[in-house]
Amino acid sequence: MIELMIVMAIVAIIVSIAVPLYQKSIVRSKESVLRNNLFTLRTVIDEYTYDKQKAPQALQDLVTEGYLRAVPIDPITNSDSSWRIVMEDAMSATSQNEPGIWDVKCGSDQKSLEGTPYSEW
Repeated sequence: MIELMIVMAIVAIIVSIAVPLYQKSIVRSKESVLRNNLFTLRTVIDEYTYDKQKAPQALQDLVTEGYLRAVPIDPITNSDSSWRIVMEDAMSATSQNEPGIWDVKCGSDQKSLEGTPYSEW
């Protein structure tokens, strides 16, 4: 009986160490996916703007025109509609009649493992 209690105590200690590491690895993987999605969206917005001589008015325009298969999901909010869109300034816009999307940011107010808010990425 004492041996069983010792084994259970050792297993409990190992689990208490492993669970936080596992949770951090999940957050790290979500942050990596977020970085890749933001890079892809920003690249595609630039390509669309260069090709069409005007910025897209919505992220769905990138899908409609064939630049993306689908709007990527924000891994932090688990939604494809939570992206924060930064519009062009009308004076510096490529097409001053129709200012469009300039940048995309994460829609979450949470902080990353580095301590910076995801919405600033």
